[in-house]
Amino acid sequence: MRIARFYDHLDRYLTPNKVLIIYGPRRVGKTSLVKNYLQSTKYNFRFDTGDDIVVQNTLSSQNLNKIKEFVGEKKLVVIDEAQNISEVGVALKLMVDNINDICIIATGSTSFDLASKIGEPLVGRSRIIELFPISQLELSQKNTPYDLKRNLEQYLLFGSYPEVITASTNKEKARILTQTVRSYLLKDILAIERVKSPHLLHKLLKLLAFQLSNEVSLNELASQLEIDRKTVERYLYLLEQSFILFSLPPYSTNLRKAISKKYKYYFVDLGIRNAIINNFNNLETRNDVGQLWENFIISERIKKQNYQEIYSNNYFWRTYDQKEIDYIEMRDGKLNGYEFKWNKTNSKNKQAWLNSYPDEALFEVINKNNYLKFVS
Repeated sequence: MRIARFYDHLDRYLTPNKVLIIYGPRRVGKTSLVKNYLQSTKYNFRFDTGDDIVVQNTLSSQNLNKIKEFVGEKKLVVIDEAQNISEVGVALKLMVDNINDICIIATGSTSFDLASKIGEPLVGRSRIIELFPISQLELSQKNTPYDLKRNLEQYLLFGSYPEVITASTNKEKARILTQTVRSYLLKDILAIERVKSPHLLHKLLKLLAFQLSNEVSLNELASQLEIDRKTVERYLYLLEQSFILFSLPPYSTNLRKAISKKYKYYFVDLGIRNAIINNFNNLETRNDVGQLWENFIISERIKKQNYQEIYSNNYFWRTYDQKEIDYIEMRDGKLNGYEFKWNKTNSKNKQAWLNSYPDEALFEVINKNNYLKFVS
């Protein structure tokens, strides 16, 4: 069973003589999204993969005649996993600059590598969209609020990769996630960046998995991993650019109370996080439900922001006296503060937040009863 995706109608995002770039984690459904679209497109197209050595040689040649011959009479060219092609940005630029009315789709599972190859050549010639694991926003199109809430524990434990959601048993879901962590999760980083100690990346991910929703000290991570701080910073950058992690910075103006300079790190998909620590136990037996809930809501909110083009700067907030707000959005001239409570509806930090920003701050508690409006 295929689950409809937000970007299924790619025609809306295609422009002649521009490149549509689709970023997203491995196995999130980028190839399926494009192939599903190609089944009904009006364009005469060709679909190729950046893993194909012939395609690599042709497009990296920077030979316009060869590239024109490659395109032929096609009006739509799709390059899947385009980051595997050397100088792919130059090739795509040659196409859009020299072939009338050509449309191009390029997908990539690592934004740091593909962006470095296409960034400068395609300035003003591209549009970028990001595809995430299946969102509550997407699921809400075919599922009732009752069904979504009934399956909430599944999303907190196993995440929402397409293959995982459609798996029939929890055992199968856990197997898929465990295999993903072992075989695919770090594949791009290890291949492209030539990380010398891949076990350190796994250890770093495990440390972050156990610090979920807490502020992270890079110096402490460096000490635990027995590497220098700059290496930790580089690894975190690679993990974010590979769509495994995302981070929240602290919010601060000139208020003396807002002191934190440490970031919080979250997982794009909770199934990956739980596979890393090998814990798919039911919520009733866990001591990390609050952390799972916070990660889930923030990640789902960020998916909604991306898909619906809600422009916001996102933060958390903490003071000297340990007053903390889980999540803040600064948008439309307002500060919107949110606390995420699995069971509770009250917040002990609400008044401190509103007192600190009396003229501009709003506040809301998001719990398992009212969360759907926030994320879908």
